[in-house]
Amino acid sequence: MTDAATTPPDPAAIRRPVLTGPHLARRYAAERRFRLYGLAGIAFAGLMLLLLVGSIVQKGYSAFWQTYMEIEVAFPAVQTLNPDGGAPTEEQIRRSDYLTPLRDALKEQFPEAAGDRKQRRMLYGLVSPGADLALRDMVLADRSLLGRRASVWIKVSDDVDSLAKGHIRRDVPEANRRINDTELGWFDTLDKAGRIEARFNVDLFTHGDSREPVEAGIYGALMGSILTLTVTLLVSFPIGVMAAVYLEEFAPKNRLTDVIEVNINNLAAVPSIVFGLLGLAVFLNFFGLPRSAPLVGGLVLALMTLPTIIIAARSALKAVPPSIREAALGLGASPLQVVTHHVLPLAMPGILTGTIIGMAQALGETAPLLMIGMVAFIVDIPQGFTDPATVLPVQIYLWADSPERAFVERTSAAILVLLGFLVVMNALAVLLRKRFERRW
Repeated sequence: MTDAATTPPDPAAIRRPVLTGPHLARRYAAERRFRLYGLAGIAFAGLMLLLLVGSIVQKGYSAFWQTYMEIEVAFPAVQTLNPDGGAPTEEQIRRSDYLTPLRDALKEQFPEAAGDRKQRRMLYGLVSPGADLALRDMVLADRSLLGRRASVWIKVSDDVDSLAKGHIRRDVPEANRRINDTELGWFDTLDKAGRIEARFNVDLFTHGDSREPVEAGIYGALMGSILTLTVTLLVSFPIGVMAAVYLEEFAPKNRLTDVIEVNINNLAAVPSIVFGLLGLAVFLNFFGLPRSAPLVGGLVLALMTLPTIIIAARSALKAVPPSIREAALGLGASPLQVVTHHVLPLAMPGILTGTIIGMAQALGETAPLLMIGMVAFIVDIPQGFTDPATVLPVQIYLWADSPERAFVERTSAAILVLLGFLVVMNALAVLLRKRFERRW
């Protein structure tokens, strides 16, 4: 007798809906529309990204170039710096007056402005406010300039620099220009004589912040970001990895661990400014750590980055096949040896990827650092973790709030540098995953 449960069904008895004719055409049309909607969404997002990046590049690329003018300066004599005779000391060179020789050189270049006080003031405004300090640095680098006349290249002021870059239009009335006709004539005279030149703006990467746009640079903020992220990495990476290993490999599955997991997932969605308030209340007010220091900023960003690293590390640990653990245990390895020698090395690419993404997120944060005082105007370059400092996002915020037109291009240039760092960090995360990822 044949078992009815094992008897194959009659194919004729199976009734399936068959799409033919208009039904099949409508289904294919719906699929085509769905693909078109997806492509349209991607194209729109790409267009918006291009517009955003294009706008930043269009405003900021000129900050990577600086306009210089050539003038002939009579440097102070040795006897002027050291009346007692002999070679002047470094302190005497630093204290010497370089503003007067600079102004005399400008009056020699345009003698028609020497007799009028207002025109002299405009003439002196052609060069940057730090031009006399640039002359001092030249003498410190080459003391043979003392007592000689030499042609030197000096940075122009921010208004003249904007004129040279085309940010100040010539075809508008004089009353609506920051450069009047007299200053425009002086600039054209120097330009025709070949005394105006655009050079790569090295000072943008070697100077700290300044009230003068032409002297402002991102070096101080860049060092502050490096020091802050160093603290963030040293604190968040080991704690995050150890927490993930414990929760995934050793922690018992009970109500307490469930509460911890839920809170970790919730912390990943907490607004960043809340971590700033926590840092203000705990690290500054309770522990008394210095304000506006990379140490405090790094600790705050570490708290913010920890949930991201823990979640990424747990996902990487889950991706390791159970057979790896079972084989190691079967060969006599202890649970700690299994995790240390087998599971963790295999999960490390995913852990590193999550860590780099978390660090990239921390690099772009501003709100929590504003709460701990890293919004202060910092001119000096930080040398340690407790020195006053700022970071690139905060520097961008400060420059964006400045009324000078020349700060607009420096703001955009700093954004480009920040975006470059973020792209490099995300590319590094992708390369690490591609390089070390294993498939089972």
